[in-house]
Amino acid sequence: MIKVLYLINHAGKAGTERYVQSLVERLNGKEVEAYLGYNEEGLLVEKLSELGVTSHRISMKNPFDLRAAYNLSKLCRKLKIDIIHTQYLRENYIAMWSRLFNPKTKVMYTNHFILENNALLRFFNRVLTPLEANIAAVCNKGKEMMISNGVNGNKIKVIFNGVDPKEWGGPVESTMRQELKIDDDTFVMLCASRFAYDKGHEFLINSIAELKKMTNKKFVLVLANDGPFFEERKKQALNLGLEKDIIFTGFRKDIKNLIYGSDLYINSSAHEALSFAILEVLACGLPIIATDMGGNGDIINSETNCGILVRYDDAEGLAQAITRIMNDEKLQKTLRENALKTIREKFNLDKMVMETYNLYRESLKK
Repeated sequence: MIKVLYLINHAGKAGTERYVQSLVERLNGKEVEAYLGYNEEGLLVEKLSELGVTSHRISMKNPFDLRAAYNLSKLCRKLKIDIIHTQYLRENYIAMWSRLFNPKTKVMYTNHFILENNALLRFFNRVLTPLEANIAAVCNKGKEMMISNGVNGNKIKVIFNGVDPKEWGGPVESTMRQELKIDDDTFVMLCASRFAYDKGHEFLINSIAELKKMTNKKFVLVLANDGPFFEERKKQALNLGLEKDIIFTGFRKDIKNLIYGSDLYINSSAHEALSFAILEVLACGLPIIATDMGGNGDIINSETNCGILVRYDDAEGLAQAITRIMNDEKLQKTLRENALKTIREKFNLDKMVMETYNLYRESLKK
C-alpha cells in the first residue's frame, strides 16, 4: 500500500478539493493509505475526517517557505510517506524544497489551472522540475501552459478530471420548478457558478437581455450560488429589466435537484481548466453551452458533440446558441445522449483514479 500525503494550501470546498476527496474515496484503505496536509482549514478537512483520514496543519507562507519545507520533511519521515501529492504552486514548491531534507519521499503535482507564470517562477520551474517525480495536467491547454512556463513537458501526463456516472446519472424527481413557481412549458437555463470575478455572470446576464430580443418563447435563467459579486449582478439584472427572467436562489446544496429540473446548463467562465461542474451536468444528461476557454474544448468538441462552445463575452453569440438549442428538440435529444456517452467513455471517475494511481506507482520507480 502506497502512503500518500495530499498537500493543499486551503482545504476548502472548490473543484480541487473535490478532486482530492474523490481520489481518497476510491483509493484509501485499498491501494493507498491517505493523509492530508493543509495550511488553511476548510470543508475538506471535515470531509476527509469522515473518511478516516488524519489531517496535519503545516504553515505555508509562500512558495519559498523553507521552514515549511523542513516541517513537511519531518512529518513525512514520521509518517513514512511515499508520495506527496500537491495541488497548487505554493505547496508544490514547498514539497520539492522538502526533498532537500528528505529525498526519499517523492513529489507528484496535479496542475488544476491555466495561468501564465512570471519570469521568476519560470526560472524556478526549470530549476525545481528535476525534483518532481511526475506531473499531471487536467487538460491539454494546462499542459501547454506549463511547458511555456518552463516545466519539462516529458514529465507531464494529461489525466482528465472524472465524475461517477452512477452517482450523477441516477435521475431524481426535481422539485425546483414547483419551488420556484416555474411553469412546465418554460425553458429553464441553469448556471451554478459562484459569483466570482472570473465566472462571467455579467456577460451571461447581458446575453439574457439579447435573448429577449430574439424569441417570444417563455424562458428563465436560474443562478444558483453566492459570492462577492452576488448583489452587483442582481442590480445589473434589475437595471436591464430582467427581474422576471432571472431567478437568484443563493447558495444551494441540492445541485442535482436543480440540474434535473433544467433544460440547459450554461458555463460562462472567463477561465477554466477542466470543470467538475460541467462534467457533473453532462453526467446527468443535460445539454450544455460553455465558453471556449481552457479545457472546455477537451470536453465539448466535434467528436463528443455534447454541447456548444461560444466566445467569451459575446452576449449576442451566447443568446444565438441558446435560441438554437431552445428551438430544436431533436438537437436537445442528441446532446443529452452524447453527454452521457462522453462521461462514460472519457471523463469517468474510475478512469481518472486508475490513471492517477498508475502515476503513483510510476513515481515510486523514479
